[in-house]
Amino acid sequence: MRYGMIIDLERCNGCNACTVACKQKNSTPRQTFWCKVTTTEEGEYPKAYRKHMPTLCNHCENAVCEKVCPTGATYKRKDGIVMVDEEKCIGCRYCISACPYEVRTFNFGGDGGYFPEISEANPYEEARQGKFKAGTVTKCIFCADRIDEGNISTACSQACPTHARIFGDMDSPEMQQKLVGGAYVMRPDQRTQPNVYYLPR
Repeated sequence: MRYGMIIDLERCNGCNACTVACKQKNSTPRQTFWCKVTTTEEGEYPKAYRKHMPTLCNHCENAVCEKVCPTGATYKRKDGIVMVDEEKCIGCRYCISACPYEVRTFNFGGDGGYFPEISEANPYEEARQGKFKAGTVTKCIFCADRIDEGNISTACSQACPTHARIFGDMDSPEMQQKLVGGAYVMRPDQRTQPNVYYLPR
């Protein structure tokens, strides 16, 4: 069992439904996004186009973030999901420096609404305040809590309207079959053996 994700860049239209679903499900602090989509403009007229690149924690087999953590706060589950134990995290940020994918975020604290200039925190925001411990590092957890409850899907993949995100056991024949056709990983030079794969546009 090795959970991972395949992202089909041909299907991704940059709608950011995944970003919103992740934010809603996890209520991460302001300015903290575990799931992001970066959009750039490529080519020249009349063949210009917009390129969308979804990014998240790669839940690497050879997780360098785990190796540099001095307290064991970053650890890998048997199913391959890389987690952070905030009770052990001392906020040294070694893992942030070591991660070649720049997908970890330090929580500086400061609870409150997402839009303080407009109004005070709404009931949803108030209910979720204090969920994350200030002075610790946060990251995508592949919706491990949902998996533990028997829901084998992530909020981002479930919300994707074009089915660009496919989540599952990377060792299964179904997922291996989907990798045929030029699937690649980000930063292969780092030899981290990521469990997030991309199908080319």
